[in-house]
Amino acid sequence: MATLDIKDLHVSVTTEDGDKEILKGVDLTIREGETHAIMGPNGSGKSTLAYSIAGHPKYTVTGGSVTLDGPDGRADVLAMSVDERARAGLFLAMQYPVEVPGVSVANFLRTAKTAIDGEAPKLRTWVKDVNSAMEQLKMDPAFSQRSVNEGFSGGEKKRHEIMQLELLDPLVAILDETDSGLDIDALKIVSEGVNRFKAEGDKGVLLITHYTRILRYITPDFVHVFVDGKVAEQGGPELAEELEASGYDRFVKASA
Repeated sequence: MATLDIKDLHVSVTTEDGDKEILKGVDLTIREGETHAIMGPNGSGKSTLAYSIAGHPKYTVTGGSVTLDGPDGRADVLAMSVDERARAGLFLAMQYPVEVPGVSVANFLRTAKTAIDGEAPKLRTWVKDVNSAMEQLKMDPAFSQRSVNEGFSGGEKKRHEIMQLELLDPLVAILDETDSGLDIDALKIVSEGVNRFKAEGDKGVLLITHYTRILRYITPDFVHVFVDGKVAEQGGPELAEELEASGYDRFVKASA
């Protein structure tokens, strides 16, 4: 049973004025089959949590633990390199996907799949899987020959992230504001991709968002309100509806 377990996580980042603590004791457990939505105002630490789990070097973990239970047993995520975390079954869809000029989408995806699985996918099956994913995400077949994210629209970048999610097939997907910059059509397409991933039943999803609109298409099991680097409150889908109606004010005031 896949479980991502975050306990008392403290994370700092170095600024011109010295080290600044961003996460101040985060506790969160994501089990297979569960979708957790994290919502909160700007600067509350939502993206810091995502990048810390993924192993971004900008962020320094000063306390706590992150473990991943998977088919091969329990793994200490914080002791792993970034590529080891990916092979263990963690996936991060970035809020701002980076451009990789000169590397085609097709080569990037097959290289990533080979690195994660430890062997190259069978070409005939792989081509079929890639074409199927592109069709479901309403992407032009010529897209596979373009350089990764170079000249892509916001919607194309986010659909490419979901394409990676479907093809790399991780245990736990961390989606950092995957809905940002999307029009309604692209939002529906991206949400359908996440729901296909969820439908496998043995996957966990951590969805970070500012807005409730994506939660109309991806129903969370749990909603967590992030304020000042920690979880201020948690509940079910109804909590997202409360946030839509009244905002974050009462949580921000309570943490002040």
